[in-house]
Amino acid sequence: MGESRDLLTPEQRSRNMSRIRGKNTKPELLVRKLLHAKGYRYRLHGQSGAVKLPGRPDLVFAGRRKVIFVNGCFWHFHECKVGLHAPAANAEFWEAKRTRTRQRDSDQRQRLQASGWETLTVWECELKDRSVLEDRLVAFLEGK
Repeated sequence: MGESRDLLTPEQRSRNMSRIRGKNTKPELLVRKLLHAKGYRYRLHGQSGAVKLPGRPDLVFAGRRKVIFVNGCFWHFHECKVGLHAPAANAEFWEAKRTRTRQRDSDQRQRLQASGWETLTVWECELKDRSVLEDRLVAFLEGK
């Protein structure tokens, strides 16, 4: 097979990539809305009082010593269809980038757990069935 080429110019690709959010994403906002409606209160983006937590978790429940990460399947190399999709253009770059992200995520979870924090990762693909997601979130937060 020949090398795949990007259909966008480098400038167009750069503009598209620069507009991708790292915080306050739609999946994150949905999880926050679900939990807030259930009466849970949290801090955002890795803050536990004055302490910054490793990995800057999306939601921090300091009193419970629990954190939630809301991850996009593609960006964090999830095992689902979207996460396993490999871009054809610049394939080596994307493989290396996503592999580094997966390793960094694992390292950060280990650091949090070593510090006495419980972690939960919610994947973007899990947002499709909100009742199952809600049950999973409550079970995590209530220790069930």
